[in-house]
Amino acid sequence: MMPDADAASAVKRADPFAPLTSDMLDVGDGHELHVESVGRADGIPAVYLHGGPGSGCQPDHRRLFDPDRFCAVLFDQRGCGRSRPKGSRADNTTAHLVADMEKIREKFGFTRWMVVGGSWGATLALAYAEAHPERVSGIALRATFLGTRAEVEAAFTSRLSQFYPALYEDFLSVLTSEERAQPVGAYWRRILDADPAVHGPAARAWHDVERTLSEHKPARTRLDLAALNVWRTLPATPFMEAHYFVNDSFMSEDQLLRNAHRLAGIPGIIVQGRYDLLCPPGTSQALAKVWPGSEIRVVEEAGHSLYDGGVRDAVMKSIADLASKIGH
Repeated sequence: MMPDADAASAVKRADPFAPLTSDMLDVGDGHELHVESVGRADGIPAVYLHGGPGSGCQPDHRRLFDPDRFCAVLFDQRGCGRSRPKGSRADNTTAHLVADMEKIREKFGFTRWMVVGGSWGATLALAYAEAHPERVSGIALRATFLGTRAEVEAAFTSRLSQFYPALYEDFLSVLTSEERAQPVGAYWRRILDADPAVHGPAARAWHDVERTLSEHKPARTRLDLAALNVWRTLPATPFMEAHYFVNDSFMSEDQLLRNAHRLAGIPGIIVQGRYDLLCPPGTSQALAKVWPGSEIRVVEEAGHSLYDGGVRDAVMKSIADLASKIGH
């Protein structure tokens, strides 16, 4: 048999995106995070922040980073993906996630690292960078989300009703007539309700509507109302999203814009889909106005998803361009 080091080297030659390391990191409060690194051990330090909140890192996310240039760290946030306990919302706030990132950075011995994230990952990237600007070499964002209730409510009410009016009617039909006056808050209450008969249909409806809003050319533009009450595995993200959004993402009002001056001197690139219904271009523009040294790269014919046409390539180029700008 080959020694472990030889075996790892052979795997790396066969797949340059295979993890260099893969561990569970105890960050306290009963949480263990799944943390992996890819690329080369002496590469440019970077960290990838997944979206949601509530999703998790996927193998394809490793491929955003050139393995010959980077040492990229990917981790599943508290309660997400392969982290334990799965789905736990206890001691799970933005401040906890920012502190977890510092523990991960210290674990790898990085003085500074590039921070990369999209949607909720962009929210967390900004929160971290504003808390620890001295630890950030550059920021690559996709689909700027500032973590505010107003952004979520606009996406699921005014924009949903304007672009998908029939889907909006489906969305409202899950609620009582009284709840429809404030549908987003009503959905969050239902999703966080302990009764499966209450949270099950609401979580499925929220998930399916969000998916339609996230794609430039969605496969479905109506809810399957009959299927909402059929037992099946529930999606994870609605529960973590409701937990965060009902608490204003555990941030003060307009925190990320008010503190954006702390990003001065940090180079940044924002990739923005022209037709993003969840995180529209105006949000990226508002951020860029108060973040000296940032630039917006608009992807035409694209919406919110990383996998809309041209978005993934634009994110990869933004990461590579930042690497060239900041050096090692």
